[in-house]
Amino acid sequence: MDTDFPDLLNVIDIEATCWDGQPPPGAVSEIIEIGLTVLDLRAPDGVSPARTGSGARGRVARHRILVRPARSTVSAFCTELTGLTQAEVDTGVSFAEACRLLASEHRAGIRPWASWGDYDRNQFVRQCRATGTRYPFGHRHTNAKLPFTAAHGLRKRPGMAEALRVAGLPLEGRHHSGADDAWNIAALILDTAARGAWPTEDRQDT
Repeated sequence: MDTDFPDLLNVIDIEATCWDGQPPPGAVSEIIEIGLTVLDLRAPDGVSPARTGSGARGRVARHRILVRPARSTVSAFCTELTGLTQAEVDTGVSFAEACRLLASEHRAGIRPWASWGDYDRNQFVRQCRATGTRYPFGHRHTNAKLPFTAAHGLRKRPGMAEALRVAGLPLEGRHHSGADDAWNIAALILDTAARGAWPTEDRQDT
């Protein structure tokens, strides 16, 4: 964990190439957007433009990495869902470079991280193995859906949009935008933490 700011958490949400039905022959689902919100669990929510010892509150930074797919293209269905176009993701970096950026600029191997469900973690694992890319994250991952479900006494694990309704929080931005979804998931984590249900470091998922 960061030595200067030990309570920082990376909240990750990805978007990937997808189709209405089966992928075209030879195509595989690939990450095309990585949304990342840096969350400070020490204090109530708010946005701090600078990282200072007294000014940090809640969601303190948001980032977006566009990733250029190598074995697939963005379908019309994918554009309708995510808002991303082929022309836009063509301006992105390679998957290997995106992983390098996560590790070098966002301390992904050091900070604990969270996502809504296990899809994001599993997709990174699959794509890293398929491309021979070094996995950028450490082992301290939390499926944020689990403690949220427990905190609210729900019988079923909700999707992100439903969870926001349960918590009485607004959906900020566009659903299925990686950057916006990461921002909203961070708000749900703050809600969970405020209820005393966010796991401590020694109880995080692996």
